[in-house]
Amino acid sequence: MDQLLTGAVEIIPREDLLAKLKSGKKLVVKLGLDPTRPDIHIGHAVVLRKMRQFQELGHKVVLIIGDFTAMIGDPSGRSKTRPPLTLEETRANAKSYVEQVGKILITDDPARFELRYNSEWLANLNFKEIIRLASLLTVAQMLEREDFKKRYTEGVPISLHEFLYPLAQGYDSVPIACDVEMGGTDQKFNLLVGREVQEAYRLEKQVAFIMPLLVGGDGQKMSKSYDNYIGISEEPSEIFRKLMKIEDPYLQTYFELCTDLTPEEIKEVLQQGGPVGAHRVLARMVTGAYAQELIPPRLDKAFYRSLGYSWEAHGHDQGGAPVVRQAEARYYEIAQGGIPEEMPEVTLRPGELHEGKIAIVRLFTLAGLTASNGEARRLIEQRGLRLDGEVLTDPKMEVILTRPLVLQRGKDKFVRVVLA
Repeated sequence: MDQLLTGAVEIIPREDLLAKLKSGKKLVVKLGLDPTRPDIHIGHAVVLRKMRQFQELGHKVVLIIGDFTAMIGDPSGRSKTRPPLTLEETRANAKSYVEQVGKILITDDPARFELRYNSEWLANLNFKEIIRLASLLTVAQMLEREDFKKRYTEGVPISLHEFLYPLAQGYDSVPIACDVEMGGTDQKFNLLVGREVQEAYRLEKQVAFIMPLLVGGDGQKMSKSYDNYIGISEEPSEIFRKLMKIEDPYLQTYFELCTDLTPEEIKEVLQQGGPVGAHRVLARMVTGAYAQELIPPRLDKAFYRSLGYSWEAHGHDQGGAPVVRQAEARYYEIAQGGIPEEMPEVTLRPGELHEGKIAIVRLFTLAGLTASNGEARRLIEQRGLRLDGEVLTDPKMEVILTRPLVLQRGKDKFVRVVLA
C-alpha cells in the first residue's frame, strides 16, 4: 500500500482511499483522456504507471476516451478557447492512444481494464439533465479556477460551453461508479467536481488521486515544439537521446517520476555517478522499459540490473541489452560528429525535380526536416543544415539526385533521401 501512495501530490480525501483499499472491494480507477493529440509522452506515463500499480493489486482501470468532451475542449490551463474537434477526429486519435497505453497498462484482461467513450452517455443527455448538472456549481466557483480567473481579469472571452467541461468530465464518473479518479495537478478542479456530481446522483464520492506534472528536460512545458517531448512509442535511439539532453537540475525529478528507485538510490546515483553517469542510468532504464511490448511493473534497481548493467558502476560501465546498447552507441556516434547507418528514409518523386535538379531548401522541406523553404533558408544562413556531413552555406544551391543523400539538421536529426 505504501508503494501505491508514493509520488502523489494530493489524495483527496486520503482517509477515504485507505478505507476503500482496506475494504477488500475491487476498485474502479478512472482516467479521462481527451484525444486532442494522438501521442502519449512520458509525462502522461506518470499517471498511467500509477494506474498500473492499481492493476497489479487486482483493481480495475477504466480508461474513458473523451470523444464527446473533446468537442468542447478542456480549458484547463488555457489562456484562450481551445478549438473543438469533430467526433471523427477524436475517434481517430483515440485509436492511436489505446495502442500506446497498452505499453503501460494491462489491457488484455477484462477484469482489470475497460475502455469507454463518454459519447456513450453524454450524447444522450437531455436539456433537463444538463440544467441539473449546471445547478451543481456557481459562476463564482468556476471563476476560482486560475485559468478562468486570469482570462476574466484580462478581459479574454470565456464561452459558456467551457463551463460545461468540468461538469461533463465529472458526470463521466457516474455511469461507471468510479471509486478513484486519477489526474495531474492541472486537473484538480475537474476531479473535485466529479465528487460533487456523484453526490448529487447519490453515489459514494470518488477519491481524487492527483499526480505531479512532468516538465520537459529544459524546465519548459513538455511539448513537441520545444523538442523536449519524449513519446513512449518513439524509437529507442530518440528516447535515449532526449533523456541525455535533460538539464542537470531536472534529473532528480525525472528519476522520481519516471522510475521506481528509492530516494536513497536516486541520491546515490546522482552523487556517485555524477551528471554523466546519472544521465546514462536514467536513459538506459527508460529506454529499456519502453522498448518492451509491456513495461515491467517496477522500474527499479533490479530492472536496471536485468538490462545487463552493474548498479554499482552508476552508469560508468558498458554492455547492456542490445536495444539499449545500440541506442547508446548511436547517441555517442552522433555526438562525436558521425553519421549513423540507420535513419528515416524519404523517397522523392521524379516530378519534384526540374531538369534533374532540386533546390536544397525544397529538398529539406520535402524530407520533413524543415517546416518551410523559408525556414530551411534561415537555417542554412545560420549554418544549421548539412548535406552528406558537409555544412551548407548557399541557400540558392541546387542538387542532382543521382544517389541517396543524407540530410542533417543540427547534431542529431538525419534523413536519407532517395529517388523513386
